Amino acid sequence: MENQPSKAEQALPPEQAAAKAAILAESDRLAEAGITFAAVHFDGSGDEGVNEDIKCYATEDYVYEESEAQAANVPHLQEHFEALVPYGYENDCGGFGDVILNVKSRKITIERNDRFEDYTTSTYEV
Repeated sequence: MENQPSKAEQALPPEQAAAKAAILAESDRLAEAGITFAAVHFDGSGDEGVNEDIKCYATEDYVYEESEAQAANVPHLQEHFEALVPYGYENDCGGFGDVILNVKSRKITIERNDRFEDYTTSTYEV
């Protein structure tokens, strides 16, 4: 049986599929430079959002704001990472997360956290 793309890969719109291919094509170069992860963090709410600049890491694991970024010349990948940022993360209470390239495994993971408001109602007579 041939390696067939997963349902998630089949479902990627053309611009995201092209972004993924461009990012993965840089994996060997990043590995040679000692980079283990490359990531873009996104955060937003109230219909406003921001994507941080791409950062590279030479760590065992990637944890936003806990991993120390390494110097790497990768600004040409910024737009490709941004193409994978999930649509609508900035709506309402907003959301945040990361688009992460694991250089060793050649896998791109998108971690999205959505914020929401909740409340409880109590009704009683006195």
